[in-house]
Amino acid sequence: MPGTEVPPENGRVDVRIGISGWTYKPWRGTFYPPGLPQRRELAHVAERMNSLEINGTFYSRQRRTSFQAWAAAVPEDFVFAVKGPRFITHLKKLGDVDVPLANFYASGVLALGRRLGPCLWQLPPTLGFDAGRMATFFDLLPRTTGEAAALAARHDARVPEDQALTTTTDPDHRIRHTVEVRHETFRDPAFYALLRRHDVGLVIADNPGKWPIIEELTTDFTYVRLHGHDELYASGYDDEALDAWAARARGWLAQGQDVFFYCDNDIKVRAPYDAMGLLARLRPAAA
Repeated sequence: MPGTEVPPENGRVDVRIGISGWTYKPWRGTFYPPGLPQRRELAHVAERMNSLEINGTFYSRQRRTSFQAWAAAVPEDFVFAVKGPRFITHLKKLGDVDVPLANFYASGVLALGRRLGPCLWQLPPTLGFDAGRMATFFDLLPRTTGEAAALAARHDARVPEDQALTTTTDPDHRIRHTVEVRHETFRDPAFYALLRRHDVGLVIADNPGKWPIIEELTTDFTYVRLHGHDELYASGYDDEALDAWAARARGWLAQGQDVFFYCDNDIKVRAPYDAMGLLARLRPAAA
């Protein structure tokens, strides 16, 4: 049952819809027109959607110059969600991650400026709910770009000084955080209460029964990842399914929630078309 709704931060609500990643070879010649240079692919996405989830940051540390190029390729009102490193979530399992967090934010994340949206922390399916572990991690998370810059300044030699970005021109820009859980022990009111205390969101992760699907409002935004309802990362969403998700989005918006949708069903080139279909259904709210 959904939890207590949180009022919006500034009296207005927003809806952001996009895809998870964008550099997929099978998309070239299908979603991307034949002959489109790879360096133009992000701009092609930004002409058709208003947000994108950067997932390369999950697999490896990205370069400062990459973040700068990504920011330059999209309009000023475009929003990037950024996926936290698996080194923090999967290898360290959120423990002893002060320096890895500093390295992550020093890598160039701050170059996104006001285009920086939520940070996504996807947990491994082997990691169960531990209140102490989660609370300690949440306490480390920066809540503004100013806090992120201060944290980034504590990076180690893994991010060379000449590549690190530890300053921001907009220190009050808010950084939101959301967690995607993949273990049934997180289906716990104590976890939801912890999220509310720390103002952290809980991802609604649509999937074919591999991980828990939990709908619980714990902050002022709702973050949905569409992994494929019937076939993981592959099955698309037909008109009926997109209509249903759009109706749910309108409900969250009416409750004062900002809404973020990212289509992660990329294998069969369904993600961009599903994202555009959903955005078309919600375009007045996304304007």
